[in-house]
Amino acid sequence: MRYAFAGDRAIAVTALMELKKRGYAPLALLVSGPDKASHAGELTKLSGLDPDHVLEGTAFKEEKGRNLLKSLNLDYIIGIHFPYVVPAEVLGIPRIGVLNLHPAFLPYNRGWHTPSWAIVEGTPYGATLHFMTEALDEGDVVLQRECPPLPGDTAHSLYQRVLALEGAMFAEAIPLLATLNPPRQPQNSAGTAHARRDLGLLQPLDPEENVRTGDLLKRLRALTTNKTEEAAYLIEDGRKYFIQVTMTPETENTPHVG
Repeated sequence: MRYAFAGDRAIAVTALMELKKRGYAPLALLVSGPDKASHAGELTKLSGLDPDHVLEGTAFKEEKGRNLLKSLNLDYIIGIHFPYVVPAEVLGIPRIGVLNLHPAFLPYNRGWHTPSWAIVEGTPYGATLHFMTEALDEGDVVLQRECPPLPGDTAHSLYQRVLALEGAMFAEAIPLLATLNPPRQPQNSAGTAHARRDLGLLQPLDPEENVRTGDLLKRLRALTTNKTEEAAYLIEDGRKYFIQVTMTPETENTPHVG
């Protein structure tokens, strides 16, 4: 299996480690530029590649980067939380295709902030490994697994659970990819999609608005991420007050009142 690896975040490190553990070393590495990267250095070291086979930021879109990828006779480019749009001229380079590991149960929650929208809209949630096309998150599915939101989940806790699922599912997918004829299930036309900016529309709270408690709780849970600036907020005296929630399930040791 001849592949280039494209990724960022801890889940990408996990995936590349799993590939190498099974004897599949990358022929090239695509990592985020300094403005977006969290694990570029770790991935570069793990890959064991010479610097001329590591493409940083948008270098993979440029002629020199494309020529490198073309020269490697790739079967796949494997993308794991790679934060760049892949143009058509790169999508067509590998013989079989470009893959993307997406934290959603496609066709639901294409795009951004997937755990938040799964909670707000009550859509199925999980992880999907799919082929990339020019349309966002619409390519054929190789493998997917569900991760249903729990009543006590916030967007942050749900995302942590789906990251663990992604790691396990990708390990399961490696033998399928290694056949060079992985399953391909077209997505149906249903589903949902959200742009990055959409989450901001949910954040402002109106103290005078009449709202069902259940709907408000969904909204607060969906806006509780690892970033305070993504939380719901009230404005008092011209100042924002962010609201995040903690959901704690009852246990056998929880004291009962009354």
